[in-house]
Amino acid sequence: MNNVIDESDEISLKELIEKIKEGFFFLLSKWKIILLAGFIGGCLGITYSILKKPIYTATLSFALEDEKTGGGLGNALGLATSLGLDVGGEGGGIFTGPNLTELFKSRNMVEQTLLSPVKVDGKLISLAEMYIQNNNWRKKWEDDNKFKSLEFLPNGKRVGFTRIQDSILGKIYENLSKGSLNVGQKDKKVAIITIDVSSKNELFAKYFCEALAKQVGNFYVVTKSKKARLNMDILERQTDSVRRELNSAITGVAIANDNTFNLNPALNVRRTPSARRQVDVQANTAILTELVKQAELAKVALRKETPLIQIIDSPILPLAKEHLGILKGLILGAFIASFLTAGFLLLKKTINTI
Repeated sequence: MNNVIDESDEISLKELIEKIKEGFFFLLSKWKIILLAGFIGGCLGITYSILKKPIYTATLSFALEDEKTGGGLGNALGLATSLGLDVGGEGGGIFTGPNLTELFKSRNMVEQTLLSPVKVDGKLISLAEMYIQNNNWRKKWEDDNKFKSLEFLPNGKRVGFTRIQDSILGKIYENLSKGSLNVGQKDKKVAIITIDVSSKNELFAKYFCEALAKQVGNFYVVTKSKKARLNMDILERQTDSVRRELNSAITGVAIANDNTFNLNPALNVRRTPSARRQVDVQANTAILTELVKQAELAKVALRKETPLIQIIDSPILPLAKEHLGILKGLILGAFIASFLTAGFLLLKKTINTI
């Protein structure tokens, strides 16, 4: 039984080798066709490498410092809280870790960035307009009145947009998010976030990368410190209000004293307004003292809640370029064409044999 199996296996192996030899000599007999296909493929590869525009990549990296508590500052704020003083809480806690990188890819941040102003050829235009010009969309819109008059002003405001403008911005966002924009941490152990923007236009890649980092940075800082900032603003308004009341009470005391100057000691009832104003002065003084302390602590809390975004590397011209060279295009084109032609010839021969 084993001898039969071994003999069968040996025969199959011999047949396989014969088939390979037969296929090899068959392709060798068709070398002119394969060579012609390789030549045509090489020419197509060279043409593609010439027509294909290079892709530029702008890279920006930054580090985020966001300490919640630290040493004496944390102890001071904890003591103030234990005494019943509201000095502001933590704001914007959702923008931590991976959520921060997703913030860069959000439609709102990207579209706000597209409306940022840039200077191109001496003219101030928006990044959205620059993208439209780079992709020659204006030429396609010349015969369409709906798109011909479209404008994206470089004012950074997305107000009063029409449905068509929204759709155009949405299309630009879709194109950028598919492969042109990449945000992430290259090493999870290092808290350094890297932004990569790819474009066929070198200046657009650089401008958009820098503008996006600035837009998200401002939004992040404002959001993280929003609660502490609101608390500080309220305390400052209350402090100003009490200070005005105290000044008014002090003026009232002076007026009351003037009215009772050289008053008969027997007429004490005439001194009542002065006494009341003295009580107002004392009460407002105590309130103002407490509010001033809380306002100062709120300023400390605001400084604590305001994160520091430190840019490490900015995109510098010339940017990194990804381009298919002529030699590489020739080799790849010739190889792919020759390989496909050889496969087709073998498949055709097999079908004819069957």
